[in-house]
Amino acid sequence: MERNEDEQPAGGLWLSIRKACSRLQDWFVIQSTPVKAMLLAVALLIPATGGYSLVLMNRQAALAEQVKTMAAGEKLGEGMWSFNDKLPVVFGTGSVLSFLESNPVERITVIYKPLMWNVSERFVLIQSQGKQYAYYPSDIESKIFADKAVTAAWGGKLSFVPRAELDASSMDMLERLDQRFAAGRPQSEKDGWKAGVSGVLSAALTVGLLGFLAFQLKGQFKSLKFVEAGQVHGSIEDLVGMDDIKAEVAQIKDQYQRRAAYAEYGIVKPFNVMFSGPAGTGKTKLASYLARELNLPILFHSAANLETGYVAGGSNTLSRIMAMARRRKRCIVFLDEAQDLFMKRGGHRKFDDDTQNTLLAVLDGVRTKSEAEIIWIVASNFNSESMQMDEAMLRRFQMKVDFRLPNREERLAIIGHYLAQRAEKVLPDMDLRHLVEITEGRSPADLETIVNQAGISAVQAGRMIGADTLMQAAERVMVGNVNTSTTKERERDRRIIAIHEWGHFLVDFELERKNAGGDWEKIQAEMKTIKISLKANPRNNALGFVFHKQGANLLKTKGDIEHDVRVLLGGMANEELFFGEQGTTNGAHNDITRVTKLLHHAVGEMGMYRKTRLNFGALAQEGQGGKAVDEETRSIMEAQSERLYGETKALLTRLQPLTEHLAGKLMEAGEMSLAEALFEIRSFEAACYSFNSKMGLSHAL
Repeated sequence: MERNEDEQPAGGLWLSIRKACSRLQDWFVIQSTPVKAMLLAVALLIPATGGYSLVLMNRQAALAEQVKTMAAGEKLGEGMWSFNDKLPVVFGTGSVLSFLESNPVERITVIYKPLMWNVSERFVLIQSQGKQYAYYPSDIESKIFADKAVTAAWGGKLSFVPRAELDASSMDMLERLDQRFAAGRPQSEKDGWKAGVSGVLSAALTVGLLGFLAFQLKGQFKSLKFVEAGQVHGSIEDLVGMDDIKAEVAQIKDQYQRRAAYAEYGIVKPFNVMFSGPAGTGKTKLASYLARELNLPILFHSAANLETGYVAGGSNTLSRIMAMARRRKRCIVFLDEAQDLFMKRGGHRKFDDDTQNTLLAVLDGVRTKSEAEIIWIVASNFNSESMQMDEAMLRRFQMKVDFRLPNREERLAIIGHYLAQRAEKVLPDMDLRHLVEITEGRSPADLETIVNQAGISAVQAGRMIGADTLMQAAERVMVGNVNTSTTKERERDRRIIAIHEWGHFLVDFELERKNAGGDWEKIQAEMKTIKISLKANPRNNALGFVFHKQGANLLKTKGDIEHDVRVLLGGMANEELFFGEQGTTNGAHNDITRVTKLLHHAVGEMGMYRKTRLNFGALAQEGQGGKAVDEETRSIMEAQSERLYGETKALLTRLQPLTEHLAGKLMEAGEMSLAEALFEIRSFEAACYSFNSKMGLSHAL
């Protein structure tokens, strides 16, 4: 694919300038009319005040040149830097030039002092006939005076005296002259302070405007920012597997690029696309790759952050996003985590539905020309089977892409892809089949996290990434941090936990042994358990855990549900067998909760254990009076729970000696893998068989 100008390096100066200008335009277009008017006024005022200050400064600079010209006409050795304070000073009448032309001149003394920006203030004292006549020439008169001083006869009689070098008596005289000529000072002197104030005001407005814009762009506008196509790294080919989903996106791309051809077949609806599926399946990545393929800028925003805490905050944010998109005309807007926007409307407060109503209007099928090429992608994690959606919202989307979790082959390819990115630090010829099995039901994002965690562990240990490192990383990601200090010194609790966890394990083991026909290799391959541990797990507040893989069966039979219930009840049943009913603990709280949900699903939603297969739970959800039905469902659930608990307890009663043996081994080791647990079971049963054979007893296990 050819590289276009948008695909410049992110640090390029031209790209940075374009990004800054584009962000500024985006920010400006979403502002209210008063804010726009204020900003335009400030923007116009800055050059106006700056220009006015510049004009005044130029005028003062011109005056300074006049003073220098006057200084150039003096002659050395003729009383330069002198001032005759013996003669009386009187105020001259008329202009300086007319006095010089009509009276004899003995000396012309110019007393000056520097003002702002090299401008000088000057008194002209003309010594004539025993007196000194004082004048304060204007700007124009000073210019003519300076021009004529070059050729006039009196030009050689000029003398310049800095005001700072005068003595005290002379300064007293000049103070009286200041008062006399206060109203006749030249305009350039008055303009001095105006130029300063105007320049400071222009600088202050500039700094203030830049600071305001910086605050806006980094603060409130931070979450509303378009990403250019050239800034997106990677391509759609980087998504391993998911060929069916990538084919759907390819169709969107084709339809957008060949809009005219599709229009001939009557397909003229706007480009509203809905991505739905579990978290971590690549919805955001695929949207960004689509933007790169179509060379369109894309805006990412979380629908959960639309609400600002104020009435109509979400609708206002959507309006701002729409204004930014209209300015660009061709772009993609990606709204993530939009589950709430698909829920049925009709809240108690009107503004509860404002955001949804605004989005409905934005996604409407009737659009203006400027909106026709805007692609709206709304992503959510909702499940249409279990959540009631707003039908009007669903009808807005002509394209729907359903994301899914990767299958076994795709998981293997995804893990291999991430390992290939760090191939130099990975051991060769690793068997990843076990890792693929235990990550059933995990998203591509989870798999990437596992590989990254394995890399972190390998760096810290100073070794290569191997199968054991990956398994440890999978346990860390899927189970969480575990520790032994919570239960290490609590022998009683450790024994209760061991008995409880072996109850779960042995119920599952007995069914798998029956299904495998005594084939131990098949048992090890089919069992879900990976590890049994006495380490505490803060993630679910458990003092021990069983690390197991997810089942591959998407459809659950009635027998599967009953087996799951028995496994969950095995922990409490074992506690009751070993410690009595009074010795059962609250450690089974999570198990009981899951049993309740499973039985409610079986009885209330699937109609199991009833004469008719009806979903009374659906009636209760729709508010059609489910109280009497709930009582019936509860009684059936209790009866089935009692039956399954009795069966579980009977099974574990027969396995009590084995449980005692396994509990002791687990307390010694702290944790045991599936292979170690099966080895202990085989060793125990072999020892029991040998003992019974010697004693002439029948085999009890």
